[in-house]
Amino acid sequence: MTMLKLFGIALFCSLLSPSQGVLSGLSCAVSAGAMQNVLSDAILQNGLLQQHLQGLVLPNILGEGGLLNSPTSITGLHLVKVWLPKLSVVLLPGIGVQLTIATKLELSGNCLVGLLSELIDILVDVNITANIKCTNFESGTVQVVIEDCLCILGAIKIKLLSGLLSLSVNELVLNQLTATLPSLLCPVVDIVVNLVNIQLLGTLNAVIPVGTAGTIHYQLASLPFTSGLFLRLDLDGAVKQVGGSIIPHDSSPSALPPLLDRLLVLGLRQSFLSAVLSLLIQIPPLTFPCTSEAFSGASHLQEAIMTLIPAGCSACPRTSPLSIKLSLSGSPLILLEENKATVELSVVIQVFVKSLDGSTLNLLLLKADLALNARVSIAGGRLVLGLSLG
Repeated sequence: MTMLKLFGIALFCSLLSPSQGVLSGLSCAVSAGAMQNVLSDAILQNGLLQQHLQGLVLPNILGEGGLLNSPTSITGLHLVKVWLPKLSVVLLPGIGVQLTIATKLELSGNCLVGLLSELIDILVDVNITANIKCTNFESGTVQVVIEDCLCILGAIKIKLLSGLLSLSVNELVLNQLTATLPSLLCPVVDIVVNLVNIQLLGTLNAVIPVGTAGTIHYQLASLPFTSGLFLRLDLDGAVKQVGGSIIPHDSSPSALPPLLDRLLVLGLRQSFLSAVLSLLIQIPPLTFPCTSEAFSGASHLQEAIMTLIPAGCSACPRTSPLSIKLSLSGSPLILLEENKATVELSVVIQVFVKSLDGSTLNLLLLKADLALNARVSIAGGRLVLGLSLG
């Protein structure tokens, strides 16, 4: 079961009542650090922000400046490069997620100061802060809304080939960029956030095959919730057999352990794991002869069963070889205790002989309850369950 990448949508969502201690369905708590890592990968490392900033063109800048307060115009100003963007995340209790992107923008254009025309290069530090929340939950999907977007400009470096630049031109550029950049950058952030929301919803609302026996359909069950320390998710996990029939499991609330210094805590209910095991453990009936080649105690078993046959049973073939049939009875059950997990299985053991006419005569029928030790681990982003006899 792929688990660790199913919670990206959490990184945008909001509205946690801090007093709420349990969640229904599958439960997950995500730290701010984990959210920051996932968002940084989705927005920055994959080049999504840079891609949507390409082709950014700024309005012309007109004013007085340069030598002798000559008329100044800067035209064709466009984005050349986005330098070293960094992303950080802060959780806002009862509001949502505050996303901050700090970067340096390299702009280039044409500058006309009086009658002197030349190229102009501008480096400007930009800090974009957006408060993000989720609304309009419906059928496992949510709408992402940016409530506030603030764009603050920092240091500006301006370079002209002639080097002829007065402080008034620097102030002119700063004033114009302060007035125009927020209205250009905030819509880009809004587009990027909504695209990432769609991508991450696709990983959360997912159908995971369980071998050839069935599937698990994960889906967001309600609006996520945020506190000042972590974000919590409520998921539905429908376990379906091949053919579409759903294996029922208890969806009553369960408490999550403290997050502490972990990036993520996922709570899987005992009944949910049992439903998944019923898909994984589908063993067809096994029939084999009661011979020493099959198992070492075959002769002793044959002798013990033959002694149980009544002496007057004429229909009981005493010389016919015994056969044994093992069948799984009911569904497996996993029991979770502190630092311990046990899988319980019930097996029906049928000992029979074949009569001369080909009919089957059952000699012994019993039910054995097995308790297997379960070792739970995570490998390659998957939950792994190893079983062994106690």
